[in-house]
Amino acid sequence: MKHAIINYMIGGRLTFSLLILLLLIGYMSLLLGGTIESLARLLDITFGQGTLMENIIIWQIRAPRIVLAALTGFALGLAGAAIQGLLRNPLAEPALLGASNSAALGAVMIIYLGLSGTLSFAVPFAATLCALLSVGLLFLLVGQRADTVRLILAGFAVSAFSGAGIALALNLSPNFFAALEIAFWLLGSVENRSWQHVMLALPPVLCGIILLLSGGRGLDALALGEETATSLGVRLTYLRWRLVGGMALAVGGTVAVVGVISFVGLIAPHVVRPFTGGVPSRCLLPSACVGALMLVLADSFIRIIPTQVELKLGVVTAFIGVPIFLFLLLRARHFTAQINV
Repeated sequence: MKHAIINYMIGGRLTFSLLILLLLIGYMSLLLGGTIESLARLLDITFGQGTLMENIIIWQIRAPRIVLAALTGFALGLAGAAIQGLLRNPLAEPALLGASNSAALGAVMIIYLGLSGTLSFAVPFAATLCALLSVGLLFLLVGQRADTVRLILAGFAVSAFSGAGIALALNLSPNFFAALEIAFWLLGSVENRSWQHVMLALPPVLCGIILLLSGGRGLDALALGEETATSLGVRLTYLRWRLVGGMALAVGGTVAVVGVISFVGLIAPHVVRPFTGGVPSRCLLPSACVGALMLVLADSFIRIIPTQVELKLGVVTAFIGVPIFLFLLLRARHFTAQINV
C-alpha cells in the first residue's frame, strides 16, 4: 500500500512537471519563424496589444500547429504506454496492432476519391472508422480468448493488409499529382493546419484518451500475469477490447489530420518508466506528456531549419526514432543474454 501511494505521488508530480514544461515550450515556440522576435513582443500580443498581422501569425497560423502537434504526441504517447502494458512488451507500439496503417488507409481512400476537399469531416471519419474496423478484424482473427502472441501476429497481418491497400491506391492514382498528394500526406505534418483540423481530430482523440486511461488498474493487474489478473476480477477480453478500441480512436483521429507519425508511442514510455517504478498505470499520463513534448520540439526544430521545402514531421520522428529503437532492441538483447548466463 505504501509503495502504491509513493508511485502515485511520483507519477502525479512527474505529470504536473511535464505539463508545465510542455506549456512553456509550446508558448516559447510561438516565437519561432521570424516576424515576432522578442518575448516582450509575444507577451504584448498575448495580452491583446498586437497588430492584426501579428495576431493572425500567432493565433491562426502558429498556435494551431503547436496545439495539434501536442495533441498528436499526447495521443500517441498514451496509446504506446497502454499497448506496451497490454502486451507486456516494451517494444510494442500502436502500429504493431495495425491501427496506424488502417487509419491511414481510410484517409487515403477519401483523398483518392477526391472527397477530402468537399467534405472536411470525411477524412477523420474514414480514418477512425477504418481503425475501429481493424480492431474488429483483429479480434475476429484471434478469437475472444486471445493470447498476446496471437494478438501481435494478427495485428501484423492487419497492418500488412492496410499497407497493401495504400500501395494499391498509389498505384491506381489517376495522375501524378494525386499520387504526390497521398505520398506527402503519408509522411506526416502539421504544416498549414488550422483550428478546424484541431476540432476535427479532438472528438475521436478525446474518446480514445478516456478509454485508454480507464484501463490503468487492469494493466497493473495484468503486469502480474494473466491468471493473477483474472483472479483479481479483471475481465481480460473486455480490457483488451477497451484498450485496443481506445488506441484505434486516438490514433485514427490524429492520423486523419496529421498523417502517419512513427516511433512516438514506442519511445515515450521508455523515457518515463524509470521514474514511475514500472507501474503501468503510472506511466500512462507521463508518457502522453512526453509524447506531446517530443512532437512540439520536433515541430520547433523543423521551423528553424532553413530549407526550401519544410521537412515533414513524420520524417524527423523516424530519423530520431530508428536509432533509439535499435538501442532499445540491443539493450533488451543484452539483458536477455545476462539472464540466460
